[in-house]
Amino acid sequence: MESNRQVRLRIAVRLYNLLVMDDLSLRLTALADPTRRAIVARLALGEATVTELRKPFQLSQPAISKHLKVLETAGLIESGRTAQSRPRRLRMEALAETGAWFEQVRRLWSESFDRLEDFLKEEEG
Repeated sequence: MESNRQVRLRIAVRLYNLLVMDDLSLRLTALADPTRRAIVARLALGEATVTELRKPFQLSQPAISKHLKVLETAGLIESGRTAQSRPRRLRMEALAETGAWFEQVRRLWSESFDRLEDFLKEEEG
């Protein structure tokens, strides 16, 4: 039988998924690619132009643009405007929301393992 806390948590998870699952899916898909994760890691150090982002990967202009477009569509990065250049920067709130989802999943698993451990202790004793 589920406790009130478990029921509330299950309802909260469902509501959360209804509200942000589309954004979350886009972000997780964007972060599934190692090149895009490396771009995010680079932008964590500060904003950078497309040319600066392209250098370590030895990618063509169209290839880096495609990666940046995926990250922008997912809401993970945004473009700035400085004179003639358009530096990219991270959208920290999008990363924080994605991290919050991972934390929620981690808590659910942790609680599940705690319940399993309690059950096993009861069975032994």
